[in-house]
Amino acid sequence: MTDATDHTFITRFRIPRAMWDAYGTAAARQGIDRSADLVDHVRAFIAEHGNEHERAELAAAERELAERRARKGGRPRKEGTA
Repeated sequence: MTDATDHTFITRFRIPRAMWDAYGTAAARQGIDRSADLVDHVRAFIAEHGNEHERAELAAAERELAERRARKGGRPRKEGTA
């Protein structure tokens, strides 16, 4: 079950463990975070191959990421709380 307020989605995909491990060590050697690299790949793929709707979804996702980064360190206080 997915929480509609959760902007980051955890997904599973199948990949041979040896390939995942090799990707991790090769990425680490380059100073690259595997997760960030995958997100960058998805972003570039949508930008290059996506249709208008998919690129609009990418833009909305980028705004969500920017908002989350802007409030890093905690969520804004709810109205009416001390």
